[in-house]
Amino acid sequence: MSLSIGIVGLPNVGKSTLFTALTNKGGLAANYPFATIEPNVGVVPVPDARMDRLAEIDHPARVVPATVEFVDIAGLVAGASQGEGLGNQFLANIRETDAIAEVVRYFTDEDVVHVEGRVDPASDVDTIKTELVLADIATIEKALPRLEKDAKRDKALALKFETAKKVLDGLNEGHRARTLDLSEDETAALYDLHLLTMKPMLYIANVDEDAVGASLDEIDGCVPVPICAKVEADLAELDPAEAKEYLAAMGLEESGLVRLIHEAYRLLGLQSFFTTGVDETRAWTIPIGAKAPQAAGTIHTDFERGFIKAETASFEDYDQYGGEAGCREHGRLRQEGKDYVVQDGDIMHFKFNV
Repeated sequence: MSLSIGIVGLPNVGKSTLFTALTNKGGLAANYPFATIEPNVGVVPVPDARMDRLAEIDHPARVVPATVEFVDIAGLVAGASQGEGLGNQFLANIRETDAIAEVVRYFTDEDVVHVEGRVDPASDVDTIKTELVLADIATIEKALPRLEKDAKRDKALALKFETAKKVLDGLNEGHRARTLDLSEDETAALYDLHLLTMKPMLYIANVDEDAVGASLDEIDGCVPVPICAKVEADLAELDPAEAKEYLAAMGLEESGLVRLIHEAYRLLGLQSFFTTGVDETRAWTIPIGAKAPQAAGTIHTDFERGFIKAETASFEDYDQYGGEAGCREHGRLRQEGKDYVVQDGDIMHFKFNV
């Protein structure tokens, strides 16, 4: 599975500049609303030092990291849910992403106008939250007559109708659908409505250079990830050794991109396992709690359908004993079955029969 994150924000919060820096891709950055009309897409590797060690051990022909897809979506303005600005396009594009990362302006720059005439992070967050809530209200209100008719025709669909009414009440009180403490069955029942406020939400604080290491207060129940778009742009131009020195000089261990990806994995409950050998070393992204057949299915559906077992070693053992042969020699290569819950960093080789 490839993680897709939609980057949103009000105009002139540094969203497109940040996207360009994070993905090292030349998107259009301009000091006026709607510079990004079509969503730009950038795919970046998930930084993982374990991949370097696996490549050092196995000397593969190629190394394929996990990836994150960032989608830079047109700036939102108040009234987007009624079609203001590029609102309808914004809402359509964001429905296709796994999570939303909202860029919030914290930086001070008199040369960059703020669409509301002032720098007020809490107000900016509330503006976009309101538009997403209003869009979901419209979605549910449009669907309710059909859902009610379906529920009368088929009692099995009653849960969907009742859940939709429950969520509508919560939205009308200003709450996101994701915060309404829905059961797994209720959440699944509303899946095909693709509610925007059901998506996991991250906040990126676009700060001044001297605030990249700052501790920020919560906004809307979340602690923003502080990132300076200018710093990320500088890092994108450096080689790895120079970038490490640059970060150290600023008192940082990781770039904003790395912090953002780690936070997205945590928010979405994701982890990585690896396949490795002389042909290829590759990282695969799976949900925390996934079992071995589900992990196998991320490689190919046949692997899951015909799953027999998984030869498995922890990354720590693979590292310590210098690879598969060393793990086998020291009894650290395990045979795991269908009920095995994959652990972060597992090295796996699947046996299957179709």
